[in-house]
Amino acid sequence: MKIPPHLPPGLHVFERGWLSANNILFVDDEQSVLVDSGYCTHASQTLSLVETVLGQRPLNVLLNTHLHSDHCGGNAALQERYPQLKTLIPPGHAEQVSAWDVVALTYQPTGQLCPRFDFTDTLKAGGMINLGGRPWEIHAAPGHDPHSLIFFEPSQRLLISADALWEKGFGVVFPELEGTDAFGELGATLDLIESLKPKTVIPGHGRVFHYEASVLALARSRLNSFVQNPLKHARHAAKVLCKFKLLEVQNQQRSEFESWAAQTPYLTHIWKAHFANCPQSVWIEQLCDELVASGAAQRDDAYISNQ
Repeated sequence: MKIPPHLPPGLHVFERGWLSANNILFVDDEQSVLVDSGYCTHASQTLSLVETVLGQRPLNVLLNTHLHSDHCGGNAALQERYPQLKTLIPPGHAEQVSAWDVVALTYQPTGQLCPRFDFTDTLKAGGMINLGGRPWEIHAAPGHDPHSLIFFEPSQRLLISADALWEKGFGVVFPELEGTDAFGELGATLDLIESLKPKTVIPGHGRVFHYEASVLALARSRLNSFVQNPLKHARHAAKVLCKFKLLEVQNQQRSEFESWAAQTPYLTHIWKAHFANCPQSVWIEQLCDELVASGAAQRDDAYISNQ
């Protein structure tokens, strides 16, 4: 068994289930900073985790690596709990957050939830930010999301990689589902991570891990398989969206779940763009079959459940 990476004092990583992104809490003598807030249905748990460390101290700053619902769904609850909280977001969707455009922010198209939140300022790629008493570099990391950021602390070579790099892959390349060429952007982000030469990676999902060349090789191999076969990526993305819904509801009547899938714009778009030769209801049934076969779901005549 591998020894878990050592993290510096004052740095706390809350590894969450896949419905919520990991939360990273920095605490020093000057301030406390949380990176990413999880999904909204886990907001009470997020608050509890933060309060367990901070006690009566306030949370001073909240950062979002990007604005997918599993990374910022707890923002509103944290802002209510800590009225003086400063919230910093990537700049790309600042106008859409101000207007609360749930289509542009992808919450409505993905069939996901995210309570409205405000922000104080934006984070600037190429700049620095103080986290845990140390300066961290802010880097643009497009691919999974066009506006995603990652953070790197060079003295200890710590990387907060969000969904640009996991121990066994990376997040769905969502812009590709909208017809934007983003596989190349993800490849460039992987090149950036390699150039940073991190020692320890704190991913958006999964455990903290030691960086090794094999991790990046696996990510590049997976990316290449999607480049060679975009239909594979599209089908993978559709199953991820379905699995996310099952993580949220845990158990649902099959008819209700299939109705949700048929009415979710991203899933409808994927079906029309790539799989319209198959009736939509049959395609959704196939996705469910594959989730069950992989052990990601179970079902009977009436219900489908997360597994």
